[in-house]
Amino acid sequence: MAIRGKHILLGVCGGIAAYKSAYLTRLLVKAGARVQVVMTPDATHFITPLTLSTLSGNPVLVDYFDTATGTWNNHVHLALGADAIVVAPASANTLAKFAHGLCDNLLCAIYLSAKSPVFIAPAMDLDMWAHGSTQSNIKQLQSFGNRIIPPGTGELASGLSGEGRLAEPDDILQALTSFFSADLPLSGKKALVTAGPTWEAIDPVRYIGNHSSGKMGYALAAQLHRLGADVTLVSGPTNLDAPHGVHFVGVTSAAEMLDACLAYFDHSDITVMSAAVADYTPNAVADRKIKKTGDGLTLELVKTKDILATLGSRKRAGQLLIGFALETHDEQSHARAKLQQKNLDFIVLNSMRDEGAGFAGDTNKITIIDRQNQAETFTLKSKTEVAADICDRIMRMLKPSGG
Repeated sequence: MAIRGKHILLGVCGGIAAYKSAYLTRLLVKAGARVQVVMTPDATHFITPLTLSTLSGNPVLVDYFDTATGTWNNHVHLALGADAIVVAPASANTLAKFAHGLCDNLLCAIYLSAKSPVFIAPAMDLDMWAHGSTQSNIKQLQSFGNRIIPPGTGELASGLSGEGRLAEPDDILQALTSFFSADLPLSGKKALVTAGPTWEAIDPVRYIGNHSSGKMGYALAAQLHRLGADVTLVSGPTNLDAPHGVHFVGVTSAAEMLDACLAYFDHSDITVMSAAVADYTPNAVADRKIKKTGDGLTLELVKTKDILATLGSRKRAGQLLIGFALETHDEQSHARAKLQQKNLDFIVLNSMRDEGAGFAGDTNKITIIDRQNQAETFTLKSKTEVAADICDRIMRMLKPSGG
C-alpha cells in the first residue's frame, strides 16, 4: 500500500467524533504507516490517550512539556518528521485557529511548522458547519494548500441529521492512499533491492565478510520509494538505518539472503542486486569458538549459491533484473560476461581503480552496460545522485516504446 512506512502525524481535536480516531489509527497502522498521535487538551475528555497510544504503539502527545517524563515535545521536529499531517476530527475551534495562525497548543504549533501535506477532516454539528465563519475558515485553509476531507451527512450527536459528520475512517485512509499514489512514475510497481555484505560464520564469534557499507543499496531503495515504488530492502549487516517507507528484511549470510530474495522476487517488477554477497562460505561451522593452536588454521570453503544467476533463471517477461559488478581489471569484459551469463537487463560497473568509487565511501563512479552492449559512463557523484541515475535508466526501460 502507498502509505506503508509513511510517518503520519494524526491530530485529534475535542468532539464526540474523536472516538473514530481509534479506528482510524488502527487502519493506518494496519496499512503499515507509522503513526504519532497528538491530541488537543479538550480531546482527552472524549477518548483517552492510553487508547490511542496502545493502538499506535507510540506515546500520545498533548502538551509542549511532559512533566511526568521531563520531556520537551519539539513541535518543529514533530512537524518536519511527518510525511503527512492528518487532523481528524478537526473541530470548528481548531479550524479557526489554523486559519488565523493562533498557536495556543502543541497541535497548532505543529501545524504552523508543517512542510508536509496537511489533511483536515472537520466534524461538528450541521449549523456550526454551515455557519459563514466556518465556511470562510475552510476557504482560507484551502487557499494555504491544505486538503479538506469533507464531512459526511447523517445522524449527528445533537440528535439532528445533516452535514457535519466526520468522514468515515476508511474514506480518510483512501484519501491518503490516493495522495501518496498519485503522479509518481513508479506507482504500482514493486521493487526488490539487496544491499550490504554477507557474513559467513566460521564459529560463533568469527566470520568471513567484506568491506561493503550498504550505502549504495540503501540509496537505491530510498530513491525507488521516492519515485512511488513499493520497495523491499534485503540487507546484510550494516550500520545504516532503513530508509523511511521501505520494507526492511535483515539477513546475515548468503543463504539467508537467497531465501529472502526468493520470497519476494516473483512478485517484483524491479530487482536491483547491489549487495556484495560472499562467493564462498565455510563448509562446516564450528559450534564452539575455535581455539588458537599451532601455527595456522585451514578452512575448507565451498561456493555459495549464485543468487543473481538463480533469479536470472526465474525472470519472467516484464521483470527488470539489474546487477552490480565491482572489478579490479578488464572491467568491461568481465561485466559484459556477467550481464549475459546471469540474464540481466543491465549491469552497473564499478572499478576499484577509480578514485572515490567502490565500498565504504559516500561517492561512486559507475558505467551502465545494457543488453545491446551499449555503455554509458558517469562522472564521480554522491551515491544518492548515482541512485537517481540508475533509477532514471530503470524508468526509461519501463516506459512503453513510442511513449
